[in-house]
Amino acid sequence: MASIYGEPAVIRRIEHRSALRKVTSNGTIAASIMVFAALAAVITANSPAYKGVEEALHALLSFGVGPVSFSITVEVFVNDFLMAIFFLLVGIELKYEMTVGQLRKPRQAALPLFAAVGGVIVPALIYLVINAGGAVHGWATPIATDIAFALGVMSLLGKRIAPATKVFFQTLAIADDILAIVVIALFYGQTPSVAWCAASLGVVIVLWLISRMKVYSAKPYILVGLLLWVCMYNSGIHATLAGVILAFFLPSRSDVRLSRLGNWLNARARELDDKYDDESHVLGQHDFTTAAARVERVMHHVTPPLERMERYISVPVNFVILPVFAFVNAQVRVVGMDLAAIIAYPVTKGVYFGAVLGKPLGIILVTWLLVRIGFAKLPKHVDWTQIIAVGIMGGLGFTMSILISGLAFADPNAVMAAKCAILAGSVTSAVAGLLYVRVASTVKERRGSRAHALEMGDDGSDEA
Repeated sequence: MASIYGEPAVIRRIEHRSALRKVTSNGTIAASIMVFAALAAVITANSPAYKGVEEALHALLSFGVGPVSFSITVEVFVNDFLMAIFFLLVGIELKYEMTVGQLRKPRQAALPLFAAVGGVIVPALIYLVINAGGAVHGWATPIATDIAFALGVMSLLGKRIAPATKVFFQTLAIADDILAIVVIALFYGQTPSVAWCAASLGVVIVLWLISRMKVYSAKPYILVGLLLWVCMYNSGIHATLAGVILAFFLPSRSDVRLSRLGNWLNARARELDDKYDDESHVLGQHDFTTAAARVERVMHHVTPPLERMERYISVPVNFVILPVFAFVNAQVRVVGMDLAAIIAYPVTKGVYFGAVLGKPLGIILVTWLLVRIGFAKLPKHVDWTQIIAVGIMGGLGFTMSILISGLAFADPNAVMAAKCAILAGSVTSAVAGLLYVRVASTVKERRGSRAHALEMGDDGSDEA
């Protein structure tokens, strides 16, 4: 082993990959890139380049195999296909939490789960009150919390936010995503096509059979998942949900009996030692390389397909798909528009106040009520200052809210108003959350210092 890891070139490659992995796993960096993409979209939309971008987004992409062809616009490709990959990642996170995470323990997960329900109901009610008799179909626009964006902003606070608070917030945001997925499925599909719905059901059954047959290669699931997306795209059910369905059929167990893996590897190591020839070039050591390839194949199957899929798509989703989605959907053109009219538009006010006021009220009030009646307790090391911060940052609903706004409104003016409100609400929630935690932490530190000083003064007077 020393000879393997002693190679300078190998060490440099490993260190380079480790450094790159640290960057790509940093939620703050991923959230920042998405924010910059949204800012770039707003700048582009209000520049002479806007017309060219609009033409590009409405350009047709054609795919075909033999006589079968399929065409969609660039914008639809981003919103329906690329976002299905994002939903696949969301589904993987949901299944992970339900298997080994917070959602595995109902009692422990109950508080953030019910807080998420409050964070959905109150924003929807605020929107409906403001838009009574108007564009009520957009009630779901302010209900969602963007996990990546919100956790990225929260990470800027460092040690001011307890790790237990981040876990609470992540569980809440995941539950929030479940509710948003259900809402999209129930309220924002098109008129369903019976034939394509039946085809979608057939493909789901195929996924179930593959899973029951204990197929641990990810490739069959990907191929059947693509077919499921095509069927759902034509069925009237929003195609992005194909990603969530695929995630729940990906095996979460290993194809290898881990308890016996160590003994098997020891035996293979002895076999490799026996087959190794010091005098032969590696290309001539067929027995050795064949045995090594066998070890490679087995080790590949140690990681469950669910986790393997997450590794494949997490970086493209966070660093490519979400920024592209942000750029495509944050094309908010205000040049030549009446800003006062946009601000006064009930849709704008409903979405903005639903997110900025409704999310905190729903999350904080439900949490307070459940703790007050003794149904649940705050997690250890989590205080009410942290819960209020979670509530405020729950208003960061960028990705899912923009997606829902595109489904909820047929009127381009309503879509534009909703996007303006989403962007403004996300910025407001982020800034308010950061300022609140910093001010609350400063006040707490000063009180602690004052109490300590008084205690030291009392001790000194007693000694005198």
